[in-house]
Amino acid sequence: MKSTTSFPQTLQQAIIHFSDAETCHNFMVDVRWPFGVACPRCGCAEVGFVKTRRIWNCKGCKKQFSVKVGTVMEDSPLPLTTWLPACWLIMNAKNGISLCEVARALGVRQATAWFLLHRIRLMMRTGTFEKLSGEIEADETYIGGLSKNMHKAKRAEKIKGRGLGSKEIVMGLLERGGEVKAKHIKDTQRATLHEEIAANVEHGSELHTDALASYTGLDERYIHEVIDHAVAFVQGNVSTNGIENFWSLLKRTIKGTYVSIDAPHLMRYLDEQTFRFNNRNLNDADRFLEIMGGVAGKRLTYKELIGKE
Repeated sequence: MKSTTSFPQTLQQAIIHFSDAETCHNFMVDVRWPFGVACPRCGCAEVGFVKTRRIWNCKGCKKQFSVKVGTVMEDSPLPLTTWLPACWLIMNAKNGISLCEVARALGVRQATAWFLLHRIRLMMRTGTFEKLSGEIEADETYIGGLSKNMHKAKRAEKIKGRGLGSKEIVMGLLERGGEVKAKHIKDTQRATLHEEIAANVEHGSELHTDALASYTGLDERYIHEVIDHAVAFVQGNVSTNGIENFWSLLKRTIKGTYVSIDAPHLMRYLDEQTFRFNNRNLNDADRFLEIMGGVAGKRLTYKELIGKE
């Protein structure tokens, strides 16, 4: 679904456009059911619309549903007139946006803004079974506090390999000229890194890594090129500068906007950053439509978010 000249192109236009509840409802109907409304619970297309309440009665399962049911917006007391401008704002904030700023902008409590942000990050998750191919850069990085700010007991906790025990490890794979994938991993052991590469990179691809010993043994399946950063950062076509650039963007967002993040929520922050990177060539309107087109089938409850489910 592509934006048209009549569709909002800026945040100001989006706020005005989505200030009307009927407009928001019609937009969500078009996005979710381009070929006709169907019950999100049983899939039945025989439904009756109650215009005064903007809900449908399903003749199959005999239950009622709205445009929010079956999406990340389900059970949210916030109206679509708040949800849609918030989605536009957050999806197009290149360096992220803090929950305090969201709370002030929308006039909601910080807890509400926090829950809203995480649900929108879930919308940004664009999982795909397609593997990367061509020239691939693989690398890992560490997310967490600086060692000088840690208690000496924390500094003493070493991970086997590189980094500190209090830091989280993220592995990234970048297809040159294409997309990036990032995942929170448990360690940098050979078995872990090889498993992630095998799951996400086509056999026979040209794979560029640094000189970490865990990457050895990839020559059987890939054209494995190694760059030793103790010697140089680029040797001909061999480098990991592309994925290093992504790490720079990720850490700038975390340190500059979010300051600190908890390990259980790290994956959603990675989803947010990878979405922005992979859709960097789209304009704000098309980026918004890209996400809204996949709003269905994703759910995050508050109990799940706080780890009680």
